[in-house]
Amino acid sequence: MKIAFFTETFLPKVDGIVTRLTKTVPHLVAAGDEVLIFCPEGAPDNYLGAQVVGVPAMPLPLYPELKLALPRPAVAEALDRFDPDLIHVVNPAVLGLGGIWLAKTKGYPLVASYHTHLPKYLEHYGMGMLEPLLWELLKAAHNQASLNLCTSTAMVGELSDKGIQHTALWQRGVDTELFRPALRSDAMRERLLGGRSDTGRLLLYIGRLSAEKQIERIKPVLDALPDARLALVGDGPYRQQLEKIFAGTATNFVGYLGGEELASAYASGDAFLFPSSTETLGLVLLEAMAAGCPVVGANRGGIPDIVTDGMNGCLYDPEGSDGGAASLIAAVSRLLGDPAQHQTLRLNAREEAERWGWAGATDQLRSYYRNLLAKPELQLVA
Repeated sequence: MKIAFFTETFLPKVDGIVTRLTKTVPHLVAAGDEVLIFCPEGAPDNYLGAQVVGVPAMPLPLYPELKLALPRPAVAEALDRFDPDLIHVVNPAVLGLGGIWLAKTKGYPLVASYHTHLPKYLEHYGMGMLEPLLWELLKAAHNQASLNLCTSTAMVGELSDKGIQHTALWQRGVDTELFRPALRSDAMRERLLGGRSDTGRLLLYIGRLSAEKQIERIKPVLDALPDARLALVGDGPYRQQLEKIFAGTATNFVGYLGGEELASAYASGDAFLFPSSTETLGLVLLEAMAAGCPVVGANRGGIPDIVTDGMNGCLYDPEGSDGGAASLIAAVSRLLGDPAQHQTLRLNAREEAERWGWAGATDQLRSYYRNLLAKPELQLVA
């Protein structure tokens, strides 16, 4: 098959969408598929056998890490030369809308996928009143596609409820060869602790430092558990605010890590905290679990697809007048309280992650593609 992706984010950016694409592309190429990726400029011209076309882009004012690439005639010309069997738009916003338009005008079968729960992000940027309008725009865009893929069962249900048609589940995946418990390291723990004493209660957050991730919800945990230490791995537009919020606490801002250093960070923590209630999947949770780090996540969105409370991690309720603080504190205390239970959670977390390799997720995706090409009018439902 010849597949053209349109994505709003790609290398060198680091996020869950980029991870999914960079892990999917090699498996597509290995299966004999030809892949063309349209993305904001800055990526290499070729990625593991896929041709990459960078499109001039401008930073989003509220979120400069995210660049908006405006479609232009060169995109249509490159698409014509490639002549794909189908177009897959990933999280359509600006460049993706161009991909939708080209698919419809040129008659290419169209797949779209939903990765970022943008309507729920708006309230964290003071624009919650725009949520109904954004849902209408998303519905108009996604309903142009013959198939809309979601990364969790919760998102399949929510998009269907909002009137987005032809939804199906694109299963999760994680690199269990990179993220593994064997990379646990005393040296990495020292780095994560940032010079503080090791109490055996090293809490981790790894990911983008942005408002919608609700990282400030971890502060009451540190207040309630004075012997806990927190390492925040990553960077983003909310870092300065978080440095003020966590001032005076046992928190270390580590910055970006990659490759085996990142995998070692996961493996070296005692608990991975992911307070966000806006996640469509929460890929970092799977990475933590693959590394044998027990997780605490919100009982919302795609997270309950990954975390079974008390079995391979703990869930907390993010609602309530206290913003879920009491529930989060209780979940962390439960996870850390019993050493034997903690070890069981570590082993079960790794076992769960081993079920979800990228090869299987890509095989499923190719099956969706083949079904669509066999019957372009096919309407798939979850």
